[in-house]
Amino acid sequence: MSVFTGWRAALRIARRDAMRAKGRSALVVAMIALPVLGVTAADVTYRSVEPTRAEKLTASMGSADALFSDPGMGGPIQQMPDGQSYDLASQDTVQPGGEPVPPIDMRAALPAGAHATSIQSVPASVTTKYGITTTEIVEFPTSDPMARGKVDLVRGELPHGDREMAATEPFLTKSGLHVGSRTTLRGAERTYTITGVVERPDDLKSEALYADPGAVIDPWTNTARHDKKVLPPNIDSKKWLVKGAAGAGVSWSDVLAANARGALVVSRQVVLDPPPDSEVPMARTMSGNSYGGSEELSAALITVVAMAVLEIVLLAGPAFAVGARRSRRQLGLVGTCGGDRRHVRAVVLSGGLVLGGVGAVAGVAAGLLLTVVFRPVIENWAGYRFGSLSVRPSELLIIAVIGLVTGLLAALVPAIVASRQSVLESLSGRRGIRHSSRVLPVLGSVTLLIGAAVAVRGGTSGNSTLVAGGSVVAELGLLGCIPVIVGLLGRLGRSLPLSPRMALRDAARNRGRTAPAVAAVMAAVAGSVAIATSMSSSQAEMDYEYTAGLTPGTVALMASGDKSADRLPLARAAVEHNLAVTGGHADVGRVWAGSDCNVYYEDETSCGSVELIKPTGKGHTCPLTGKSARKLAASLSADEHRKLMRTPACLGEYINDDPFNSSADGVVLGDAAFLSTYVKLQDPAAAKALAAGTPVLLNPAYAKDGEVTLKAVHRYSDRDKANRKLHPGTAETRTDRLKVYQAPEQYAATPGVRLILPLQTAKRLGLHTEVNGSVYTVAHETTSSEDQRVSAAIDLAGGGIYLQSPHGPSERQDTILLVLSLFAGVVTLGAAAIATGLAKADAETDLTTLSAVGAPPRVRRTLSGFQCLVVALTGVVLGTAAGLVPAVALRLVDLREAVKQMRVEPMESAYTPIVLPWATIGLLAVVVPLLAGLGAAAFTRSRQTLSRRAG
Repeated sequence: MSVFTGWRAALRIARRDAMRAKGRSALVVAMIALPVLGVTAADVTYRSVEPTRAEKLTASMGSADALFSDPGMGGPIQQMPDGQSYDLASQDTVQPGGEPVPPIDMRAALPAGAHATSIQSVPASVTTKYGITTTEIVEFPTSDPMARGKVDLVRGELPHGDREMAATEPFLTKSGLHVGSRTTLRGAERTYTITGVVERPDDLKSEALYADPGAVIDPWTNTARHDKKVLPPNIDSKKWLVKGAAGAGVSWSDVLAANARGALVVSRQVVLDPPPDSEVPMARTMSGNSYGGSEELSAALITVVAMAVLEIVLLAGPAFAVGARRSRRQLGLVGTCGGDRRHVRAVVLSGGLVLGGVGAVAGVAAGLLLTVVFRPVIENWAGYRFGSLSVRPSELLIIAVIGLVTGLLAALVPAIVASRQSVLESLSGRRGIRHSSRVLPVLGSVTLLIGAAVAVRGGTSGNSTLVAGGSVVAELGLLGCIPVIVGLLGRLGRSLPLSPRMALRDAARNRGRTAPAVAAVMAAVAGSVAIATSMSSSQAEMDYEYTAGLTPGTVALMASGDKSADRLPLARAAVEHNLAVTGGHADVGRVWAGSDCNVYYEDETSCGSVELIKPTGKGHTCPLTGKSARKLAASLSADEHRKLMRTPACLGEYINDDPFNSSADGVVLGDAAFLSTYVKLQDPAAAKALAAGTPVLLNPAYAKDGEVTLKAVHRYSDRDKANRKLHPGTAETRTDRLKVYQAPEQYAATPGVRLILPLQTAKRLGLHTEVNGSVYTVAHETTSSEDQRVSAAIDLAGGGIYLQSPHGPSERQDTILLVLSLFAGVVTLGAAAIATGLAKADAETDLTTLSAVGAPPRVRRTLSGFQCLVVALTGVVLGTAAGLVPAVALRLVDLREAVKQMRVEPMESAYTPIVLPWATIGLLAVVVPLLAGLGAAAFTRSRQTLSRRAG
């Protein structure tokens, strides 16, 4: 029998066997198809998400031939063909310092016979359903054919005329408006009707309004010209979309001609077909055109594919092994008919080839179908539209081949084991005595220790390559130890009830199918725990480094202009009516020395200054400043540096934010209500001190012998004639020593405040004072709709007042952690279910014996549940331990780099925490195994139909 004849027969036997055992075959096909599906969808999505050069041009200029703009260079320029790099053609045309650059005549720079339309945008305040919000208004003729691809209509109609606008969906969601709603532009006081919804394909999250040219900016400018109370619009730079004459496009010669007049041009024709370097003047000083990019696969992608293959082999391998045992009589008959070990191996491998091929084809087809179906969801998540679905047949063929090869690899070990069985054992159904390898666990233990040591060494030495390599080696070593660990599980069940005892012993006896399932769970959980630990630690680091603008649970209502403080009572009513205020308000004021001028619009030195003088010496000067700071930092650990940074002396080095416009070095005007509402200091003695005229000092580093030094520099403007007569001269410096009440050290970090000065004390010192705001305690962070309502009420009261509210550190990544947990949970459930199903198929005779000797029906159900629980819980525990190794080691690398930076810049934080994601670990270690066990018990039939035992 030839080789091809033997394989043809083997494939026929494998196909018939797959059709007979449809359940097991479907399980293997699903295991192979699911990763292939995921990789296919990821490949098509990645290729589609990454826009081509032509798609990028369409997003920036629609269907126009070119985008013209004024770079503000003031003379002829030279540029690269893609328009990304440009410079003056001659440095002789540089404008003298301080002189404005005149705009170019763009009409003269356009090619002859070209059609052009302008784009301008301006930030503006508009009315909403809730109140007032700030957004971007773009003057752009959305009905022009050149707009297609840059701005597309979603529903409704495009605006026509000077009283209509189109809006993006995010703006409508934020504002509560809809098609047909009316919105008023504040300042120009013009009302517009929203006629339709548009979107920018390259930015689906854009919040903007679109109007025809001349509908917004010109009326607003005219209103500001006649009404000095109205501020003119802050117009962004103007651009032009250009269509060449008679479809000729915009050539490189047209670009050079426009450059000679000072215009920068991005031409579709030039970018897609760039001229040679010899025709590009700027190429002499540049390193040529760099349009391409590397197409090489990254190490991360290779790792992901390798892990997917490993998962399939670990999960599908036991299925082929059980299938081979169920078909051992058939394989024995192959031997009796003259087949040797090669033919037995061929039959089992053919099963992998058949099921792998079916799984690969099904996975690729399903991946393509799901990508098409979920394309809108993916686009909304990515924030921009795909130009088209990019399908590369060569890459899909490679993915399918990987799936096929994976099926063969999964069947390889079962094929070798099946071929070693004697014909007599196969025909009689006896398994014989199998001894576990003693070399593998020893080798695995040594490999585990070596890998962990290498990873830790990489972490302490700052070598991330060693961390990655050591982590992989450690995980491979742990894989080698899993059979021994599973074998030890059997000894844990001696004192347990029947079902858990049998589940543990069954797992220990059948390590060939239990260990791979545990390994698959471990691999998935290890990756998820490693990433989750890294993300949780990074989030804790960002939370630590975040500097709050206000104390938690507080909002501040502040005046921002001349006489706007007079409107505070109405603004307070707006806040109290629209926000979840708890309790009353506390007034806060500013103090300054010198003339009674407006510090908001003039240089503060023309109004005088108030400064809190910090004493020198231990406890007052931060050791991390000065000449010896680097020497000290070099001797500190990260924890020691962190504690030192949190001392009052170092906290007092600077005021990051000035939320109260004090302009007085953290000295604010306040009373006992401010102390309790904003500082959160409930101290009757401090309140009593303020009432008696004694300032309250929040940072004790500024006090010496219970006193502080306040330095006031008085300056007077010519218009302040009254003060000028009383205090002639250009400046007067006054230093006062004040007795203070010192608050506890923990209040030294209060945002924006070092010293609270009572009104009577400020008056006694001859300082100018003004109540310019109020603070409130609120039940929760303000929402967008609440901000809009307050803004509208303040605007109605006359404006000039703004609301500050803290929104905490950067957005948390809880969603990503949840996705990781769900991914690991799904793999855990799948692997546990597969192992349980194989155990059930492999132990039918034992279950029949149990039923025959009188075991109650529920034993079968509880046994399946505990078998599933054993696999899931063991894999999760091992995976958690394996995942912590690379996560901790990589954080040690980050710590080393942070300490190195801290020793160069002593005031830089070196805090690099290691935070375990307890929510993720709890979900994986408790919820998922329990869910797996309960699910297996629920879907297992309690009763079994007894059949006659063979033999």
